[in-house]
Amino acid sequence: MLSYVVFNIFICLLSILLMWSGANFVVTNASIIARRFNISELVIGLTVVAMGTSAPELLVTVTAAFKGYEDIAMSNIVGSNLFNLGIILGLMAFIKPLPTNKTIIFRDGLILFGVIILIFLLLLWNDLTLNRAAGALLILILLVYISFLLIKKEPIQRDTETQHVQRNSGYKNYIFLALGFAFLGLGGNFMVESATKLAQAAGVSSWIIGMTIVAGGTSFPELITCLAASIKGRNHMLLGNLIGSDMFNFAGVLGITCIMRPIHVSPLALPSFYALIAMMAVVLIFMRTGWKISRIEGFCLIIFGFSRWLIDFYG
Repeated sequence: MLSYVVFNIFICLLSILLMWSGANFVVTNASIIARRFNISELVIGLTVVAMGTSAPELLVTVTAAFKGYEDIAMSNIVGSNLFNLGIILGLMAFIKPLPTNKTIIFRDGLILFGVIILIFLLLLWNDLTLNRAAGALLILILLVYISFLLIKKEPIQRDTETQHVQRNSGYKNYIFLALGFAFLGLGGNFMVESATKLAQAAGVSSWIIGMTIVAGGTSFPELITCLAASIKGRNHMLLGNLIGSDMFNFAGVLGITCIMRPIHVSPLALPSFYALIAMMAVVLIFMRTGWKISRIEGFCLIIFGFSRWLIDFYG
């Protein structure tokens, strides 16, 4: 038994190293590609980087749904988004205050908030079930949102670095970007598998595993990517990654899963949805106060996120 636990802890640590390497590849090369095509790092974070870091959530959610673990499928999405908006965003702001702007608040933030409310209303309307029609609606919303982002390009700052990148970027950046996503996906998958085995060995229920262990594990790519972006000073990519990942989790991952197999949600999901709605509202308020998320506000988000995590784990 001891060797089983030690082995899975070793795999968790190895997964972190794998995801750190992948995150560095993603942030560096996504930034280069963004500059090459005159696309802002915010849009790249909301789309390409967000899709890549959401790959573990997609893999875990679809697999769980098809295996009949509907609690894990839904709780992974809700738990991951709570983890992103609370612990990860709070930690990034606590390390370094995050500047915001009207676009990311009143466009991206409010759209995400609206999608969360929509899913909650769909659940209440249809006896806690998300059917194929709901999944198709979510996918449609996501496609319209992405199309709008790509058509209406954000202005970028023209500088010597941008011109240098445009001259020297090439196909190798796409290779390293794909390699980074592969490292993130593999690391996230290994993390979830090992963490789940450890939780099951401790006799934890499937809902709690989904809301805590699995959600935390599938959110690790976002955490590592945001740390790499923060170190490199890519604050817009950082915020775009978190908001975009939550958008892809709800509209993309959940939409695809529901189209493939409708999900019936446990009543245990409702308190978590209330917490997520409250969390999103608080995040929007913090982003607007002073047009930045301060260290104190970041600390508050960390406390909120960990409190919700502990309530789910021990409740």
